[in-house]
Amino acid sequence: MAEPVLNYSPKAPAINPAPPDDRRRARAAGCPPRRLSPTVGMASETRPRPSFECIALLLQGGGALGAYQAGVYEALAEADLQPDWIAGISIGAINGALIAGNAPEARVDKLRAFWERVTAKPYCDWSERLFPAKSDAARQWLNQISANLALVSGASGFFRPRFPAPWLLPPGPIEATSAYDTSDLKVTLEQLIDFDRINTDRMRLSVGAVNVRTGNFVYFDTATRTIGPEHIMASAALPPGFPAVEIEGEHYWDGGLVSNTPLQWLVESRPHRDTLAFQVDLWSARGELPRTLAEVSTRQKEIQYSSRTRAGTTSFEYVQRLRRAMHGWELRLTGDLG
Repeated sequence: MAEPVLNYSPKAPAINPAPPDDRRRARAAGCPPRRLSPTVGMASETRPRPSFECIALLLQGGGALGAYQAGVYEALAEADLQPDWIAGISIGAINGALIAGNAPEARVDKLRAFWERVTAKPYCDWSERLFPAKSDAARQWLNQISANLALVSGASGFFRPRFPAPWLLPPGPIEATSAYDTSDLKVTLEQLIDFDRINTDRMRLSVGAVNVRTGNFVYFDTATRTIGPEHIMASAALPPGFPAVEIEGEHYWDGGLVSNTPLQWLVESRPHRDTLAFQVDLWSARGELPRTLAEVSTRQKEIQYSSRTRAGTTSFEYVQRLRRAMHGWELRLTGDLG
């Protein structure tokens, strides 16, 4: 199995999109953000597929940082590296479903349509016209306004605040267990994703969630079951903001509560296949000392989630070294006995 990194395989074309922090700095300096396009930068000739049995794309949870995953997929598509298997958690499950649930030529457009829909901010247009400066301070201020407005008014096509508020409701109903209603997300997913295509074995899709009652981490996988909008929503149901999603009598929350990276599911899958895996890390292990409460919150999440990713990757590398060592000894013993 190939190392689970983005651009370290000598057999794969180099793909090195700027990480989220670098992209934010580039935009703050006045550089226009890269637009998702199905044709820009495409290779003029079809490249030979790398000699792996499977190409896998691993997509983490990360909220709005998930937009970066759409850019990574665009880069893979431009390099003619279409995945055979996508495993995702939380926003990674949504992006994964958008990819698996559309024809290759439509995937970038559907990703763009989703992210433009959920990040539409009509209430912030006035602030950007009044404060057109692109400095770090101005952009951070505008971002805080946008984030606070989303807390109050929700996100178009994704979630909206409950009314009446959940703490005014009696215990028991699902409306009393979350701050937001995510029924809009179901409509968005049904509009942008062909779930019949997802379930036709053209591309394997795995999405992680956690059982609220047992606390067990589970994967909904097209290799073993039919996946619908409710499975994607379950993987992205982060409490207490979003309600648990009921599937076959059980309730599920966001898989990121247990594991934010689906690497282990890929590694432990049977039978083992020679796989080129692209693991898209949204959270940086290293960072600057926070200067504001907002930066403290961001840095806390970076440490929390990146530590899980590093632990999983380190465990995988250790197992791989053991496998290689055992294979080497097997070859030596076979040679000695022969």
